[in-house]
Amino acid sequence: MLYLISGIVILGIITAIIGYFGNRRRQNDNTNAPGKTAVIADSDCCGQHEVCERDSLLAAVSKQIEYYDDEELDIYNNIASDKYSEMVVEEFREVLYTLRETEVAGWLRSLQLREINLPDQLKDEALLIVEERRKNL
Repeated sequence: MLYLISGIVILGIITAIIGYFGNRRRQNDNTNAPGKTAVIADSDCCGQHEVCERDSLLAAVSKQIEYYDDEELDIYNNIASDKYSEMVVEEFREVLYTLRETEVAGWLRSLQLREINLPDQLKDEALLIVEERRKNL
């Protein structure tokens, strides 16, 4: 019985040591890798959530509507996302590609709050930008 308890304790110690050095190595790899830069916390994010609320696409996160020099899009309120003409899609695309990548999630949330549907042609592009931003954090 003593051998069993000793073995479990020793196994736990070995696991803790491996975990400690593994985490330390991953942290060093992330900050010291060539071509990578250390991520500095953004002042807009409080750090109290697993995913920063600023990067959330859920309209429920914030009820405050924020405009991104896109007031002209308000005329497309309550139009189905598959009903836009190609000219209108280009208006949305122009706004999307003039935003910084840190603003895209907030813009999408703002559109939701304003009941403006993003054109189907742009949904994949916008979500890809948000996904890439989250990966790089």
